[in-house]
Amino acid sequence: MDGLSLETTADTLLAADWSMTLAPAGAWSGPEDLDPSAGWSPAPVPGTAAEALTASGRFDPKAPEPLHDKDVWYRATIQPIRPGGHRLRFEGLATICEAWVDGTPVLISNSMYAPRDIALDLQEPAELVLCFRALAPHLEKRGPRARWRTRLATSQGLRLLRTTLFGHMPGWCPEIHAVGPWRPIRLMTDDGPLVRDLTIASRLGEDGTGRLEVALTLPPMDEAPLLACAGWETPLDEEDTPGRYRGEMLLPAIEPWWPHTHGTPHLHDIALRIGDVTVPLGRTGFRRIEVDHGADGEGFALKVNGVPVFCRGAVWTTADILRLPSGHADYRPWLERAVAGNMNMLRIGGTMAPEGPAFFELCDALGLMVWQDLPFANFDYPAADDSFREVVTRETESLLGAVSASPSLVVVCGGSEMYQQGAMLGLPESRWRGPLTEEILPAAVNAVRPDVIYVPNSPSGGAMPFSPNAGIAHYYGVGAYRRPLEDARRANVRFTTECLAFANVPEAETVAAHLPGGPGHDPDWKRGVPRDRSVGWDFEDIRDHYVELLYDIAPLDLRYGDPAAYLDHGRAAIAEVMEATVAEWRRHGSSCHGALVWTLQDLVPGAGWGVIDATGLPKSTWYALRRAFRPLAVMVTDEGTNGLDIHLVNDGPNPRLLRVELTCLGEGVLPVASGALEVDLEGRATRRLAATDLLGAFFDVTHAFRFGPPSHDAVHVRLVDRQSGEAVDEAFHFPLGRSALRRDATITARVEQTDEGGFMLVLSTDRLAPSVSIEDANYLPEDNWFHLAPGAEKSIALAPRQGAAESPDKPAPRGTVTPLGGKPSPYAAG
Repeated sequence: MDGLSLETTADTLLAADWSMTLAPAGAWSGPEDLDPSAGWSPAPVPGTAAEALTASGRFDPKAPEPLHDKDVWYRATIQPIRPGGHRLRFEGLATICEAWVDGTPVLISNSMYAPRDIALDLQEPAELVLCFRALAPHLEKRGPRARWRTRLATSQGLRLLRTTLFGHMPGWCPEIHAVGPWRPIRLMTDDGPLVRDLTIASRLGEDGTGRLEVALTLPPMDEAPLLACAGWETPLDEEDTPGRYRGEMLLPAIEPWWPHTHGTPHLHDIALRIGDVTVPLGRTGFRRIEVDHGADGEGFALKVNGVPVFCRGAVWTTADILRLPSGHADYRPWLERAVAGNMNMLRIGGTMAPEGPAFFELCDALGLMVWQDLPFANFDYPAADDSFREVVTRETESLLGAVSASPSLVVVCGGSEMYQQGAMLGLPESRWRGPLTEEILPAAVNAVRPDVIYVPNSPSGGAMPFSPNAGIAHYYGVGAYRRPLEDARRANVRFTTECLAFANVPEAETVAAHLPGGPGHDPDWKRGVPRDRSVGWDFEDIRDHYVELLYDIAPLDLRYGDPAAYLDHGRAAIAEVMEATVAEWRRHGSSCHGALVWTLQDLVPGAGWGVIDATGLPKSTWYALRRAFRPLAVMVTDEGTNGLDIHLVNDGPNPRLLRVELTCLGEGVLPVASGALEVDLEGRATRRLAATDLLGAFFDVTHAFRFGPPSHDAVHVRLVDRQSGEAVDEAFHFPLGRSALRRDATITARVEQTDEGGFMLVLSTDRLAPSVSIEDANYLPEDNWFHLAPGAEKSIALAPRQGAAESPDKPAPRGTVTPLGGKPSPYAAG
């Protein structure tokens, strides 16, 4: 170990003292042409030009100006770690970038995603200059003839450039162009850090044995290094290449990694031991991922460690479209909100930008599975071009190599909607299925992450790529195609990586703070409503369709006369649609094994696709999905003359002793029929019960036979833990429809303090109260936009918002509880 440095200071993040400016495209050819008076301003690195310009007051994210018609220049002074050889590593440059050190050209990069290294001899401080060339001239260049064109993006030339579609999809996201050193720049000495070129691979065998493989490069060693993990050690063997070591370790009965809905996401530290020195190498988890295609060969069900898992969650967009950040602090609040919403999978779509290793490290720890689309979407890419093949192979291997130890990565997909785009234009399969997704990308994936499932495209697998009854679907029958709720079953969905896209209305406080013009055709409001290009509708129209379908009211009239009620009905309707649709897909016997909602978070404040708004607050749909995604859940489905089916799901590993209670309510208050049944539900199991199993005799629960006038307008099903006596979930059915529910419920609310010093909101009602909303300026409720049944109190935990949690006087809860269309009930602590 003599002379070896273990210090991480041999790896320096170049983050300070950067400045940037803009110039007309091609105005300056190199550093010698730079104008020192050209409006240079401080710039964060890693970061984007839009972020730096916004900080200096030269860019308005609400009304963004194009950046791809300009050259963007960055400069900084490099301080050598110590005189001698260095490596400069660029982890992401967006997008066509030239670099100079002390006026000498050292780099030309043409991919936003592929890292680049350069060797430097630094004896003293040197100037590093980066120029991100305007993309506009490149977008006009002609390449190989495309077999199809897409309306998604503003320029067909984007298919020839390796850059994100963020900023180029009008109606989907603001036109904020990604330009700049968006990922870290690192300076390293040639002899440090100690460990170089590290790769880690972990597997779980069918017998529960973990297999760990590690490869790394080390300086010359006086003694053999040891690999350590989970209390086991094994020596590393030096390969033919000097300094390159490799080792393999078997770990019997290792604690496996699970998605958090199905178990504990166990992670294990990996270390290198050299004599008395221990060098941490990171953490990994052991799991086995398989796909069950079903008896007909057309399904898609993920199995984790041999257990079928219903994958549920959302499509990730970005933590901040202005900055495109990649740090733990940026990701954590969004990912923790996803976990709190009982999601177990996030998909990074091909239209987005890949995320950094910190994203996967957090998903590893939180038990979130990741479906990673590679950054290809909708276009016909020039896969026959040798230089294109080389750069996308390098991108893919770099992206996956950086997260080689992450158990959270379970599916890698060749991209989004290329197959669909070609097929919908009437092209034969031979024209839209090609070598990029069938040969080039799977080979690159298998070279680095052979443990993950590879899918050629999302969607794919059916008679047409977009057919939902086979393979992977983007299902918008319930949603953009305005199909009735029953279509969720009729479509026979197998696995949908996109679904249930609506203009989800944020809570009233976000509307008041960011959209004071209110709903309708105010430009600020409509800027936040997503839409597809070249169509005569937007996703607010889709939401209004379901408001009318569920409540039998005219949304236009409601918006004219009572805008607040219009927004509340919108919040309630899409929450109801999402909860009912997911219940259909999770029911016992369903063909569906996964549903990812489009999308997790909004990019700007407004009624966007996100179930979390751009400020981080959950919307009504987040609460609905939180209920629908519960690991221990009860759901109901109307089977017509077959009655009401009750579905129980237990995703956890342990059996549960449960009691299922059913009550039919006349006018939302009078019990006209009731029953209960005790059930022992095994771990990781589902069960279907008929309502008559609980009632003990026939009763027209669904009002399908219509023998006389209806006796009830609501059915309430509670799932109770027999050991604790606590209700763990509930479900509702409305045989006459939601429009028949009365709106005159009186809610009683009080606040109780818990033994731990927190607060609980305790609610009761004199009759069924539909779509109850809670508003509190200082606290967020654990549940919201729920139905409240009479006969028992409902307790809801209140979590202090950040401002309240940090306030020295710790304000107490104070707010209102309001049923849809009813009168608010105030509450206050103390």
